This record gives sequence, structure tokens and C-alpha cells, in this order.
Amino acid sequence: MNRREFLKKAGFAGMLAAAVSAGLTFPKKVWAAWNEQAFKAKKTPDALNKVYGTDSLTDSDKIFMQTPDIAENGAVVPITIQADLPNVESISLLVDENPTPLAAHYQIGKGLRPYVSTRIKMGKTSAVHAVVKADGQLMKATKEIKVTIGGCGG
Repeated sequence: MNRREFLKKAGFAGMLAAAVSAGLTFPKKVWAAWNEQAFKAKKTPDALNKVYGTDSLTDSDKIFMQTPDIAENGAVVPITIQADLPNVESISLLVDENPTPLAAHYQIGKGLRPYVSTRIKMGKTSAVHAVVKADGQLMKATKEIKVTIGGCGG
């Protein structure tokens, strides 16, 4: 073994040892929890039950959704959600007509501004729900978005 090859292997071994000691080789320990059953649910009420334990929601005028009225490409639909409610715990985004309705779920830490901006995929024209849990109550805002080219295989 020549010097160059030895240094490469020693460097790699050092990086691997540092990753193991930091716990980075076992990413499940580092990643946030994933509610697999909720994200695989086929119907909106089922997804809500898996996330919140109920599908009973109240309409709220304190939740604001900024979305396009018509999404020309369902593969990238920009959505911004803001809640002017105290003690927001989480924000979820559900799309009724998608194969799996739960598109996103965000935990909001105490003292943080309840604001989320993301892009989602939509298979076809559908009602989109922003569900906010605040002070133990579930509230929602809904908007229908028309999709001209589906992004979920459509």
C-alpha cells in the first residue's frame, strides 16, 4: 500500500468514526418522527383521525391561505398558510382528491410565528384544507384549486 492510499483510507476511517460517534449513521434517531399511517391514509377523514384523533373541524376566518386559483402544473402548487391564532401547535395541509390526502404536517414550537410556505403536488382539481390546532381546538380554512395538468401521475 502506498502513502496516498493509506492516507485516503485513514481519512475515511476517521470520518466514519466521527459519524458513528455523532449518531449520523443511524438517521432514524436524528430525524423527526413520521406518522406513516396518516401519510398513507387514502381519505381525508382517515388522515385527520390518524394525526389528530378526530375529523371534527371548525371553519375559521383567522387562517389565511395564499394559493393560486388555477395551478397550471399540479406538480408544483405554491401554498402559504398563516394563522392569526394564539398558541398554535400544528399546521396540516390536506388535498381531498390526491391519492394520499395528507400533503404536509408541521409542528409549531411555542413562541414561533404560525406561518408555513411550501409547494405541493396535486393530481387534479380539489379542495385544499389548511388545518390548524390551536389551544387544543382544530380549525380549518378551505380553498378549491383548479389544476390544468396533474402532478400525481395525471
